[in-house]
Amino acid sequence: MVSQKPHNVTARERLPVAVPIASKPRGFVKGVMAMQRNALFVLPRIAFTQPIVSGKVVRRFHMVMDPESLKRVLKDKAADYPKSEESQAMLRPALGNGLFLAEGAHWRWQRRAAMPVFAPRNLTALTPVMTEAAEAAAGRLVGRRGPVDLYQEMLRTAFEVIAAVSMSADTAIPRDIAHRAIDRYLATAGRASVLDILQVPNVVPRPTRILGAALVADLKRAADRAIEARRAAVREEPKPLLDLLIEASDPETGREMTNEELRDNLLSFLVAGHETTALALSWSLYLCAFDESVQDRAREEARAVLGTRAAEAEDVPKLGYVRQIIEEAMRLYPPAAMVSRTATAPDMLRDREIRAGDLVLLPFYALHRNTCVWDRPDAFDPDRFAGDVDRYAYLPFGAGPRVCLGMGFAMQEAVIVLATLLARYRFRAVPGKEPDPVMILSLRPDGGVWLEVEPL
Repeated sequence: MVSQKPHNVTARERLPVAVPIASKPRGFVKGVMAMQRNALFVLPRIAFTQPIVSGKVVRRFHMVMDPESLKRVLKDKAADYPKSEESQAMLRPALGNGLFLAEGAHWRWQRRAAMPVFAPRNLTALTPVMTEAAEAAAGRLVGRRGPVDLYQEMLRTAFEVIAAVSMSADTAIPRDIAHRAIDRYLATAGRASVLDILQVPNVVPRPTRILGAALVADLKRAADRAIEARRAAVREEPKPLLDLLIEASDPETGREMTNEELRDNLLSFLVAGHETTALALSWSLYLCAFDESVQDRAREEARAVLGTRAAEAEDVPKLGYVRQIIEEAMRLYPPAAMVSRTATAPDMLRDREIRAGDLVLLPFYALHRNTCVWDRPDAFDPDRFAGDVDRYAYLPFGAGPRVCLGMGFAMQEAVIVLATLLARYRFRAVPGKEPDPVMILSLRPDGGVWLEVEPL
């Protein structure tokens, strides 16, 4: 079990918002209907107290919350556990066959080509954009009266960062096109289909998928225009991610990305790159308002390092407690709260027989709140990240060969933005305005994160 330091009494008595979990298993029809509202409603109460939960609904499934078994699925035997057909079907209309969804040899060569893009030297060159975005976010809060939806503010901030580092200003995809496409896609095609659950062949059309593909058509066309413009443009320094991808090649074969592969990866970075960071920041701000003693401690650290200026890359190592808040927020509300794999070969996970074709669910939300793994798992306690944490007990960015390439980028951006905001403002909860954790493809604060913002 993950160890941690003693927690203050006030926070012990109160718990932040959580997904309501049914005490008894839902029937098939009620379960499918519930999943349309929130994918995490599929989780039974036992998933929070046991290492593995197995069963059969149409086909055999296993929910895995055991760190050793997760290491086997995500790392040791990763090739035997590709992304499930259900998740592929939901995401492919928008993200194509880029790094996020590709499998096998096609995934491996793209990964080899893209890894240098996220090398530390490139990350360092791009971080001034994060400081500018943090300054802009703080500036937008000046003079705001009444509650502010910080979720929308963080979405805007994170998109400005990923757009700026992905493309140059003259070729950027318009923010309104990207937001509209992503939000509508998540609200339609991003939901689980009953036909998928029933294993109806993909030749049978899914109406929401058809609608989803149409919704992202404008976004894909904008991405294609950006790629053509960057191919024709004079390279600049520091190079945006798109330029780095255009120049990237497989170190083993010399193969370069086609326009279609560039587009799929660009859209993957845009969607995942801004959504993950915005969610981490939004939930962190909610939790700071939930426990003002934590907020005060983080503010003291931020002001000692920054004064009231915006944070920069070299400040990040000195902002350890701010980082712990973000890590704890991503434990309680992991952006990718549940992912799925399909077993392609027989295996054993603890005492469970895995057969080829079994659905293997990796509910990181349940892992992060599992009583076998964490002390007081539903409590908010950033100090649990002051020491070492089992690598496979905490998986907001996944693990193994498919671990998120942008993990370092996202964490650096989140620390810079959160520290800048805490150094200048106090955030207070608004009674009756608590966010509702709802997962469609990501775990979003449904209804927004409404907080009172008080300048210091």
